[in-house]
Amino acid sequence: MTIDSSSVKNYLLDLQQRIVSTLEVLDGHSFIRDEWQRPEGGGGISRIIEEGNVFERGGVGFSHVMGKNLPPSAAANRPDIAGRNWEAMGVSLVLHPRNPYAPTVHMNVRFFIASEEDSEPVWWFGGGMDLTPYYGFEDDAQHFHRTCRDALKPFGDDLHPRFKKWCDDYFYLKHRREPRGVGGIFFDDYNAAGFDNSFAMMQSVGAAFLAAYLPIIERRKETAYGERERDFQAYRRGRYVEFNLVFDRGTLFGLQSGGRTESILMSLPPVVKWRYSWSPEAGSPEARLYSDFLIHRDWT
Repeated sequence: MTIDSSSVKNYLLDLQQRIVSTLEVLDGHSFIRDEWQRPEGGGGISRIIEEGNVFERGGVGFSHVMGKNLPPSAAANRPDIAGRNWEAMGVSLVLHPRNPYAPTVHMNVRFFIASEEDSEPVWWFGGGMDLTPYYGFEDDAQHFHRTCRDALKPFGDDLHPRFKKWCDDYFYLKHRREPRGVGGIFFDDYNAAGFDNSFAMMQSVGAAFLAAYLPIIERRKETAYGERERDFQAYRRGRYVEFNLVFDRGTLFGLQSGGRTESILMSLPPVVKWRYSWSPEAGSPEARLYSDFLIHRDWT
């Protein structure tokens, strides 16, 4: 079996550019381009938008880093690859729209390989996407989940329920006892289908992102809102920050592996609020987010 990491890298670079080009048309503002290098090996390209017409902040990052000693976030679950040479590459994005009725979205696809002399390489793909609304809409959640389902369907009917549950379990704030959003799909350590089919599955997930998110942002970006909605959006964004800094594997891996800090933390929203003790008014649209959307359910 041939492991063609150069084809994966070329695909990821093309995916980043296709997504950025599409989002620039949608927003009307350009993404800045920031290339960075990592002293220990490798680097990346961060594409960032701030204070756009649609996106208050967003980033679409490509990284390709390598080294000899795995960071703890990667080695803890795979002690068998400790000490091997390793490479990790991927595209990761987070978009924070300005309009509170438009949901935050996250997507990433990635490839990891660890090798040593006289041994077979250890490799896998990972990735997924998830949606974080502040004001929930059933048709948005249904469209997002159905697009995720359809992206996985050619590779087996079992993948979507598995990856959907994985996403529900992963994007969960244990200390809050609540999901981060309405979920999507998540997978890691995936190599069961062999390199070619596993790579094709990852490509299908990456290609599905724009189809999953664009119709939603187009529907919601012009919805009228006021200070109440912006205030609630800022409060709920605090949950996003908590998850990314406490639980997110990608954030931990990036920081522990010596990646560029600003590129790793581009996922954080620009305006956030925390309150000591607060709950939404019963029967309000804000309360409906908790009762109807921050629950695990089959949206398809």
